[in-house]
Amino acid sequence: MTVFVIRRLMQAALVVLIMSLLVFGGVFLVGDPVEMLVADDADQAEREMMIKSMGLDLPFYMQYLRFIGHALQGDMGNSFVFQESAMHLIAERMPATFELAFAALFIAVVLGIPLGIYAGLNANSWISKTIMTSSILGFSLPTFWVGIMMILFFAVIMGWLPSTGRGETVEVFGISVSFLTLDGLQHLILPAVNLALFKLSMVIRLARAGTREVVHQDYIKFARAKGLSDTRIIGVHLFKNIMIPVVTVLGLEFGGLVAFSVVTESVFAWPGMGKLLIDSINFLDRPVIVAYLMFVVVLFVFINLIVDVLYSVLDPRVRLQEMKS
Repeated sequence: MTVFVIRRLMQAALVVLIMSLLVFGGVFLVGDPVEMLVADDADQAEREMMIKSMGLDLPFYMQYLRFIGHALQGDMGNSFVFQESAMHLIAERMPATFELAFAALFIAVVLGIPLGIYAGLNANSWISKTIMTSSILGFSLPTFWVGIMMILFFAVIMGWLPSTGRGETVEVFGISVSFLTLDGLQHLILPAVNLALFKLSMVIRLARAGTREVVHQDYIKFARAKGLSDTRIIGVHLFKNIMIPVVTVLGLEFGGLVAFSVVTESVFAWPGMGKLLIDSINFLDRPVIVAYLMFVVVLFVFINLIVDVLYSVLDPRVRLQEMKS
């Protein structure tokens, strides 16, 4: 297992380095932040002073090397707009985004796996067909449109839930959370459900496909022949085996929930990292954009590592194949 983890860490470091070059280079080629930030009546001397203060007078390779040197020390640069550390700005918004992502993942897992197993065990029932038809809608409907419709129905017409903001928060170990207060939980429901719909549909289909495959295996037939209860067969023998692909996909999809919550955060005015990214793009705030994208890269790499380790725990053959190779 140690060799397995060390090899994955070395691969992860190489991926992060390559992605840092691609991210920094891509942002470097997009627009001119000086034109967005400098006053319209500024003269050439003021423009040059601003360019030099932001380090934009250096050639690309010098800017990149300086970025790497500072990044290794945990400094991703200062925001051009807010004049604060880019990582500090992201860290302030991080709890809100992670709370939203965890809530969406919780909804997808708690509802998706039981519904998928039921649909796999009762493939011909009308309930199963209804579940699978509904999952197609979850894949097909655009997130922003669903969010707007949810606001229109639940907030405007019915008046049951608030439509924007995060609501009341409390601090737990110095981290602000909203799900522990009634007002915060009410604000969380709509954006969490909106963000979870696509993942919920995916989990349902994965669980159903895994169930349909596993339920015909010899060890399931043998367990039935031994007289084991359906609860034990499903909860132990079937559940563990269908979780291998589900864990793999959910691990990567959690990174997607964090990285691509931009639409949901924009629709519901949720004060997370996605909304910060949109504001930074509008002002071409390069340090914040690069810091956010690099955070997402590291997050995906870390989740990949955790998924690989969990996969090797669930299926020891993966670990043995790595050792042989």
